[in-house]
Amino acid sequence: MNRATEQERQSPRLSLPVRLALLVAGTMLPLIVFAVGIVLHYYMQDRDEARQRVIDTVRSVRLTLDAEMQRMTGGLQVLALTDALKAGDFERFRPIALGFLDQYGKDGTVLVADRDGHLVFSSNSTDTAGLPLRNNREIVDRVFRTRQPQYSDLFIGVLKNRLIVTVEAPVFRNGEVTYEICFSPPMTMFQTILEKQRPSSDWTLSMLDRKGVVFARVPNPEEIISKRASPSVYEEMMRQDEAILSTVSLDGVPLMSSFTHSELTGWIVAAGIAENSLVAPLWRNLAITSLIGGILLTIGLAFAVRMATTIARGEMLHDLLIEELNHRVKNTLAILQAIAVQTFKSASRLEREKFEGRLGALAEAHNLLSKEKWRGSDLDDVIARVLAPYRLNAPDRIRVSGRKVPLSPRLAVVLSMIVHEIATNAAKYGALSNDTGTVDLAWSVIAEEQGTKLKVAKLKLVWQESGGPVVTAPIQRGFGSRLIERSARDQLGGEATVDFLPRGVVYSITCALEEPS
Repeated sequence: MNRATEQERQSPRLSLPVRLALLVAGTMLPLIVFAVGIVLHYYMQDRDEARQRVIDTVRSVRLTLDAEMQRMTGGLQVLALTDALKAGDFERFRPIALGFLDQYGKDGTVLVADRDGHLVFSSNSTDTAGLPLRNNREIVDRVFRTRQPQYSDLFIGVLKNRLIVTVEAPVFRNGEVTYEICFSPPMTMFQTILEKQRPSSDWTLSMLDRKGVVFARVPNPEEIISKRASPSVYEEMMRQDEAILSTVSLDGVPLMSSFTHSELTGWIVAAGIAENSLVAPLWRNLAITSLIGGILLTIGLAFAVRMATTIARGEMLHDLLIEELNHRVKNTLAILQAIAVQTFKSASRLEREKFEGRLGALAEAHNLLSKEKWRGSDLDDVIARVLAPYRLNAPDRIRVSGRKVPLSPRLAVVLSMIVHEIATNAAKYGALSNDTGTVDLAWSVIAEEQGTKLKVAKLKLVWQESGGPVVTAPIQRGFGSRLIERSARDQLGGEATVDFLPRGVVYSITCALEEPS
């Protein structure tokens, strides 16, 4: 019997239902963990794809915005080239300006101002004398200084008295900037661009000026326009031209965000997708995976319990049959013993004791196998039971050594009879018949080749006596010696030899090992 079997004996064994349940759990749980791993893997892939979609979206919106602003700037520069504007003939210039405004709607306004910021023309009023000063003098100065088109940040228009952004262009006459022409497009135009570019309702799109102030946004434009970007993204906008990061929107919604700056206008386009739209599929897939895994695990456990119940019933029937067999064998041995007593009534006491001893050895081997439910036994257990009566008073006189060797039921019975005969002879005539003799019993397993490559395991057992009476070879071989030789040859398929050496008898038994059932 191997070491694992010994450990099973020393530690409490789990019941069959528990073992089958652990088997099912050990099979299903790795599959469930594997499925969860796949879900997490695809979630990370989705996040990577979402990051790419976010940056692609802001770039697409920026390109659309830049294209529109280039078209708008080009149209404004064409107005700046008209002879009526260069000559200061604003009455003749008015229908031209209104024609330009027709393509943008009624909320657009064209203004013309001089170097000092005085308005000299407004598309909304014919009273040029009553026009106020421009309230965004900084951009007027920048146009005259740079002689290039400029784009404003968000501010309150002096005529409209509401938040606007403007496109400004210089008006040249004789190579000098005489006026600057300003166009404030309808703010709904920017909202329309964002709404068309918005991928879904989970997305937030914004346009911000160079100072990070929102001038167009979806969703909730009324609540957010004119507010500065959230602190979680504002510093990055002022520090980098483009980035992807996790932020919290001005609505308090966690986003996976990205932003990019327009090289044309300096404005900032930002986009973000709600984190819950990314996490929700993860939790949904995890819930589905866990639910399916739990159902399969429950079905497997229920099947395991049912199988355990069926097997337990079979084991109960098996144990019942073994107990019945043991009971009948014991009754048979008792009947044999009673018959022997009657049969050997006229025989000597010595002969009766021999027969009863052999019968007792057979009974001990049977008891050991019954304890193991006829699955076989260890060689050391068999020898310990047989030699127990001879080791009561002086256990040190019989020294036993050898590795654990599992025996089949047949080998256990036959070897117990052989060892009993050898021990009986030693007690009557050999080393155990006096007070000084000792016995060394050792065994080993050897492998012998049989055929070309097949190896068969064989057991070699050696009983060596010393310190007993002087040994002389017997003239006649007794029944015990013949029993040992025949049992080894006929029942074990091996051989048994005995050497009557002067220092003590030596028995050698060799037999082929069988796998215990």
